[in-house]
Amino acid sequence: MYEQYLRIKEDYPDTILFYRMGDFYELFFHDAEIAAKELQLALTSRHKGEFVPMCGIPWHAADAYFSQMVEKGYKVAICDQVEDPKTAKGLVKREVTKILTAGTVIDDANLESKLHTFLGAAFWQENAGAFAWLDVSTGAWTGVQVSKESELWQWVYKVDPKELLVASGMEIPELVKINGAVQLVYLNAASHFDLKRSEKRILDVQKVQELSALGLERKPALVRVCGAIVAYLEQTQKYVPSYLSAFEPLDMGKFMVIDEVTERNLEIFRRYDGKKGIGTLWHELDFCQTPMGGRLLEERLRYPYKDIARILVHQDVVSHFFDNPKKLQALRGFLGKIYDLERLSTRISVNRFLPKDFLALRDSLAFLSDIFNVLRQEDGALPTDKSLTFENVPEGLGRLLKKWDSCADIHTLLSESLLDVVPQQITEGMLFKAGYHAELDELIDIMEHGESRLQALLAHEQEKSDLPKLKMGYNRVFGYYFELSRAQQQPVPDYFERRQSLVNAERFVTPELKELESKLISASEKRNELEYRLFQELRVKIAEERPRLLFMAGLIAQIDYWQALAECARKKEWTKPVLDEGNDIEIKDGRHPVVEAVIGKSHFIPNDLIVNEKKRLLLITGPNMAGKSTVLRQSALICMLAQMGAFVPAAFAKIGIVDRIFSRVGASDNISQGQSTFMVEMMETARILRQATKKSFVILDEIGRGTSTFDGLALAWAVMEELLKRANGQVRTLFATHYHELTALENKFSGIFNMNIAIKEWNNDIVFLRKLIPGPADKSYGIEVARLAGVPAHVVHRAKELLVLLEENKEKSEKRVERVLLPGVADFENSEDKTNAFHKERETVANTAELVENALKENPILKELAEINLNTLTPLDCMRLLFEWKEKL
Repeated sequence: MYEQYLRIKEDYPDTILFYRMGDFYELFFHDAEIAAKELQLALTSRHKGEFVPMCGIPWHAADAYFSQMVEKGYKVAICDQVEDPKTAKGLVKREVTKILTAGTVIDDANLESKLHTFLGAAFWQENAGAFAWLDVSTGAWTGVQVSKESELWQWVYKVDPKELLVASGMEIPELVKINGAVQLVYLNAASHFDLKRSEKRILDVQKVQELSALGLERKPALVRVCGAIVAYLEQTQKYVPSYLSAFEPLDMGKFMVIDEVTERNLEIFRRYDGKKGIGTLWHELDFCQTPMGGRLLEERLRYPYKDIARILVHQDVVSHFFDNPKKLQALRGFLGKIYDLERLSTRISVNRFLPKDFLALRDSLAFLSDIFNVLRQEDGALPTDKSLTFENVPEGLGRLLKKWDSCADIHTLLSESLLDVVPQQITEGMLFKAGYHAELDELIDIMEHGESRLQALLAHEQEKSDLPKLKMGYNRVFGYYFELSRAQQQPVPDYFERRQSLVNAERFVTPELKELESKLISASEKRNELEYRLFQELRVKIAEERPRLLFMAGLIAQIDYWQALAECARKKEWTKPVLDEGNDIEIKDGRHPVVEAVIGKSHFIPNDLIVNEKKRLLLITGPNMAGKSTVLRQSALICMLAQMGAFVPAAFAKIGIVDRIFSRVGASDNISQGQSTFMVEMMETARILRQATKKSFVILDEIGRGTSTFDGLALAWAVMEELLKRANGQVRTLFATHYHELTALENKFSGIFNMNIAIKEWNNDIVFLRKLIPGPADKSYGIEVARLAGVPAHVVHRAKELLVLLEENKEKSEKRVERVLLPGVADFENSEDKTNAFHKERETVANTAELVENALKENPILKELAEINLNTLTPLDCMRLLFEWKEKL
């Protein structure tokens, strides 16, 4: 046994080998030590002499242990008995039947139901490279071919595969190596990434004659990575992955580009701390009722649409559900009963299923007709079959309904064949209903009515042989027998065969009794064997229907996506945006969807935003904590949501189509690569300046803050100038900064417009009004923010003293900066235009402050509050006043 174990282990040195022995999976040597530690198992030894570490797990509970090992980053090789121990001569033959890895698992225990789990492959050689990714659990895969190595790794960061296949010797960025979430798998380049071998593998698996059928012509690097994925699946899963969907390269011309930096900055899937769930956009949008719908939502969040016609088709269906709340709620009820059709059909196709998967599929298909009926309802009533023109539903929904397949034949087959309760394993029998198969019915009848058959045979023999005192008995040695006492001894028929003589009785058997006994003894085993064969035949029939099941899974996912957006819009009171091909963006009472959900709608201050020809770059100033970053992010998210076909958190929104969202917000560094916060900031800024187009939307926060004041100011200034030059000044930009000197550029460059987040000073304190208003901020309020953050009072006091000293030289410093940074201005002090602009700017600030002050004074509640004598109020009076003020508001 040890020789067999070590021989198998030699072929799979990088795995933890689970070796099947009877009803257990055993582990030996170093694998046993690892498993015992990771799974909290008792470590023992098989021999009393030399210590050979050993531990094991029960076969029936193995999946849970496998899942734990995969989650901890190990590869698990499952070695099963591949011949019947009853017929085996000598040691039972064993082979590795599958290898479980982080990127190839298909069991629900290892997967997040509403998110994809990807197996990726990357390749780079000379001036070409490619990256492909596959969700093994669904069979859906795609990829991109790139001309720059930096783009290759950007795609890897964005898709974030669980496993990444690379050729041995390929240079891997340190950031990928240290990312614990991605397991690197080095493969032999000649065997896995060879172009000719890869081409053959792809054509065989996809069952096509030419690569052009898959969009892979003239994409050699992409062919290599696809071939590597197929080879790796064959190697680890021990089957040819013919179930894979047709490969289709990702066409980014159809989608808005959201790179990995922007995805992180906008906290779409993960918060800044790397955690999922509350605090992410995905969490706030996820009203999906099915796993397929959840994964489609994830896909759209990564790739919103760019084509306005397609966006409007989706938007119309979302509006339809939004306007029909009864239909929406009925639809949500039925969708909530649908299991994961994609992953169920995959497990059935690759023969890695459990009996319960068939019941889940059966129960899901039962509701397809109900969903169809809800979707085609008109004013709460079903149309007649003759009127099924779907003219009263949106175009996108109508096209879907015309292709509907309720899969009634598959549901009928499963309903008529399987019991409502089935065992955990296929080998345990008790799977099929009576009436499904004649031979099985006989075996079931024998098992269920064996005792009555024995009694019927006894009664028959008593009557036939005239032996009324004949009895029947059983023991383990002789089995079933007829017994006749000596006191009642009578002649017995010739076919009675004496089996045993006792002092007081004689025991006999008959050919009919022996035949019935044989049937009873073997019925259970025969039933299990027959049911196993019938179940495999049923699996083949269902596997052949995978294309239909996947098609309906896609339709259900699309419906679930639409209803989720509609439900989100109703729950959160979002509005339908207007989209056009222009370059303007207009948002009224815009809100941040995540921040609003966290703090509550009543506490969130909405803001207006207009980006047009005269206001192409909005320069936003204001102190920290005032809400600049929130305004930047919410504007980008509103554009993104609009192009998903969703409603948006605003009273009104008009969005000119965006081809790409660029962001540079927040602070982060890559210590492992020697990249400081400022280096990361400059790298992200460089990408924006090189790639932004007139259809892009750019949000920048605090450019240059990671270096000295004048270095940072100069860089921020230069970045603004470059953005104004790109695409003839058409790049739409929100630029938040602390450098007040930049506000002077409003009068120098067309397209710049100053705005600030309003602050109110009150009794030596500051109040963040969170309101975006025209004009520049008058000062930074940094010291006040430091005080609010809890900086010791004596430090704050000293900072104020130093600020007074520094501000004495402020005017001289501003003049020097203007002379240096404003080309063609020799003396700012003598420049009449600049002086006028300076005073105009101050007037704007003063006027804005006055407007805010007047607005506060005119509020009747504030007037009443100013006149109240707090010393004379009782607690009851306070409650009454609060109630009255709330009623007035």
